[in-house]
Amino acid sequence: MLPDNLSHLAAFAAVARHCSFRRAGEELGLSTSAVSYAIRSLEERLGVNLFNRTTRSVALTDAGQRLAERMLPVLHDLGDALEEMNQFRGSASGTLRINTSRAASYLLLMPFAARFLAAYPDIRLEIGEDDNFVDIVASGFDAGVRLLEAVPEDMVAVQIGPRLRVAVVASPAYLQGREPPRHPNDLMQHECVRYRFASGRFYKWEFEKDGVAIELDVAGRISLSDVHAEVRAAVDGIGIGSVPETYVTELLAAGKLVRLLEDWCPSIPGFMLYYPRQRRVSSALRAFIDMAKVEGEA
Repeated sequence: MLPDNLSHLAAFAAVARHCSFRRAGEELGLSTSAVSYAIRSLEERLGVNLFNRTTRSVALTDAGQRLAERMLPVLHDLGDALEEMNQFRGSASGTLRINTSRAASYLLLMPFAARFLAAYPDIRLEIGEDDNFVDIVASGFDAGVRLLEAVPEDMVAVQIGPRLRVAVVASPAYLQGREPPRHPNDLMQHECVRYRFASGRFYKWEFEKDGVAIELDVAGRISLSDVHAEVRAAVDGIGIGSVPETYVTELLAAGKLVRLLEDWCPSIPGFMLYYPRQRRVSSALRAFIDMAKVEGEA
């Protein structure tokens, strides 16, 4: 028995992934009330409750869990079948949903998005920014963009964009009357601006020179979870910061920041686009990968 409207199943799948009617609506481009109506209609047709709802939470019932386990793979197969029809079109099309960190969005995806959308007018691009690690499959994303160290091992990873380099910086005001660090270990005698990931883990500063690698959990009385705020703290003289150099190029040129330990800061591979190994690559995702790789090599 199928519902009269397959969109009800799409709504069910979205709510099951997010455990939220609001977030499901954002994914589908529907209002929360429209998603609620679709779920209620599906439940009435099936004669069972699929979700337990409270004012604070949404969770699958046993029946809902069973339906999700059976139905979600089928919907993936249906999506793949429809995607195959794009080979008969003249250009790539469809909706491409990418999850990424705020830093990757700022440094890579947003500058790239305008050119990509102009080149592919039949593609809709949705970028979800989240510094928490996200299961892209469970959350309904086609792909993710993170640094290599954050990419799950069971994913296909493709480097996109240029290599990155970290800049260790401080303001002239902070350095006044202080001996600047000559070696990474000297940082332990300084105030540093620490970066805390959404997971709660602190970023460890990494250095390399002449085959010697050093990783430091620096000291500092302030910790932040936004790179722009970290840059501002360095400019204000609170301490030494370690950030992607793209964030501070103009500030270095203007003399508002001074670069430190430059010979200890090699480039790193940069951001990786990753996607499930077993899933068919859609025409929209293939177009995105191909264009990003070409620009990254330019």
